Amino acid sequence: MTDPQSFVHPFADLLGFSVSSRAEGRCSIELDIAPKHFNPHGIVHGGVLYSVADTGMGGALTSLLTDDEICTTVEIKIVYFRPATAGRLLCDTEVVNRGRRTAALESTLSVDDRMLARAYGTFMILPRP
Repeated sequence: MTDPQSFVHPFADLLGFSVSSRAEGRCSIELDIAPKHFNPHGIVHGGVLYSVADTGMGGALTSLLTDDEICTTVEIKIVYFRPATAGRLLCDTEVVNRGRRTAALESTLSVDDRMLARAYGTFMILPRP
């Protein structure tokens, strides 16, 4: 199992989320929703959900990469189903397909077992500079 703490970076600290597990093409992230995550309407900003999904995708894919590979986001599509105002946000991500140069990923974001959003992403796999 890949150490979840080996995937910590300053952006995670900024938003206040943590990687709770990361191994074998999967990554789980947790975030305790707080007012700093709200948009002007008092609900979690869509950009917070997007950022957590993007990070989960990177975490899932890097758990499969070799030491001489890195990855970067090509595109992400996110579908929002319902708002959230409180609770613990969970983002579960898995690599759907890993090719030689690209990978397809899927993230499910939920609070209290209620799905808030689902994200689909494509990442590029590059040689480490």
